[in-house]
Amino acid sequence: MKLTPLGENVIVARVEAKETTEGGIVLPTSAQEKPAEGRVLSVGDGLLMPDGSRNALQVHEGDRVLFVSYAGAEIEVDGESFLIMPESQILAVIG
Repeated sequence: MKLTPLGENVIVARVEAKETTEGGIVLPTSAQEKPAEGRVLSVGDGLLMPDGSRNALQVHEGDRVLFVSYAGAEIEVDGESFLIMPESQILAVIG
């Protein structure tokens, strides 16, 4: 199934959570933090301006991004989890 975000929204796939600490201790699932990093899978066509034009988004498909911890809405499609969030909840592009 293809997901196409509307307006200023983007679809992000969260990176995998770390299962071990730097010291090698294995973390149970309940202790793993959800990472605030992901890869942009799809972007909307931009924010609708009062004059009817669209303001292009700064992020692009394939960008690695950092976002606020509780950003967006978590959805599941075909057994995979994704986040749909407005571009304003993205803090930085990595790379």
